[in-house]
Amino acid sequence: METTTAKVETEANSDSNSRQKALFIVVVFLYWFSTYIYVPILSPYIEHLGASYTFLGMVLGVYGLMQIIFRLPLGIWSDFLNRRRPFIMLGIISSGVSGFAFALTDQLGWALFARALAGIAASTWVVFTVAYSGYFAQEEVTKAMSVMQFTTVIAQLTSMMISGYLVDTWNWKVPFMLGGIISVIALVLSFYMKDRQESTRAAMKLKDLVPVMREPMLFKVSFLSILAHCILFITMFGYTPNQAIALGASKNDLAWLTLSFMVPHALTTLFAGKYFVQRFGERATIVLGYMGSAVFTFFIPAAHSFLWLCITQIFNGLFQGLIFPLLLGKSVEHIEPEKRATAMGFYQAVYAVGMFIGPFAAGWVSNQWGLAVGFRLAAVVAFCASVLAFYWIKRKSKGPVSVSES
Repeated sequence: METTTAKVETEANSDSNSRQKALFIVVVFLYWFSTYIYVPILSPYIEHLGASYTFLGMVLGVYGLMQIIFRLPLGIWSDFLNRRRPFIMLGIISSGVSGFAFALTDQLGWALFARALAGIAASTWVVFTVAYSGYFAQEEVTKAMSVMQFTTVIAQLTSMMISGYLVDTWNWKVPFMLGGIISVIALVLSFYMKDRQESTRAAMKLKDLVPVMREPMLFKVSFLSILAHCILFITMFGYTPNQAIALGASKNDLAWLTLSFMVPHALTTLFAGKYFVQRFGERATIVLGYMGSAVFTFFIPAAHSFLWLCITQIFNGLFQGLIFPLLLGKSVEHIEPEKRATAMGFYQAVYAVGMFIGPFAAGWVSNQWGLAVGFRLAAVVAFCASVLAFYWIKRKSKGPVSVSES
């Protein structure tokens, strides 16, 4: 009888765990959907409100600035309290308030505040990843992160695909309002998530960062990732939609711009380790990624039609997809297993510097000399990164690598 009872309890716990994992994935999808639904139309919208490129750079850059400030402290605070759900709810609420603030105001100051809230929302992503991994055994954590990454990409792609259509069909405010509504749904669902206690997990402390930061490769890879995020947040997540509008594209056409970048970006990210590294090696793959990004970012201002702009984005997405997963893998390659969570927290906090500096610097440059110079700045950054990668990344024997950006 006791054996039967124990078996029933085990099956019930397994079913409950499966439901919790499914619920968590739904919440993750809604969280990223609400955060990214207005990204393709954000910079054209801020420009529509009358902002200069300098102020536009501030709005785009504050997203990264908030992550620099909050991402690591939130992770440490979550570890200290041994709580996950309150921080997940904080991220969802911040994303929702951000969307509603954009939708209900037309003031540039409020737009800056709203984008700052989106940065705080993104800062909680570290807690999301730690919480979801807690549903899995240690040997299944990699699989869990793959599911999270896939969910993130699908949420970003589907949300960004419809934003231009919503603006073209109704008005600028609809994507922001829908993002806020989706966050409310996610918040309601989050109340049904169980907050798992992790009694065996040691809390990360600021002093733990010191020995980790002394690892030379982590510093180099983190700096290269800063440059990679500079490029990304100047181009597709920054000013490329403005270039499309300037070429006469409709708001609905921005869906094709998004698709042209995101699909090759996702596919290359998936196959970077399995194909490119196996054939060419890590250093050559990363250098190729930066060099390709430099070339096709340089040619963005030279695209005299929307079709040619989309072609530059196809190749930009492809080459940038080579960079991010390999840098992520190398960030913990030389770190002891027990310190890898700390290294990853440091890495994710540091690369947010690129999300801030990139669009802010490009906005200032574009305000002085035109948007074309802003893109050329990103191309120069990519070229310099390719040179640094050539000297910093040691040549290794070719072989399969399995990593993913999270």
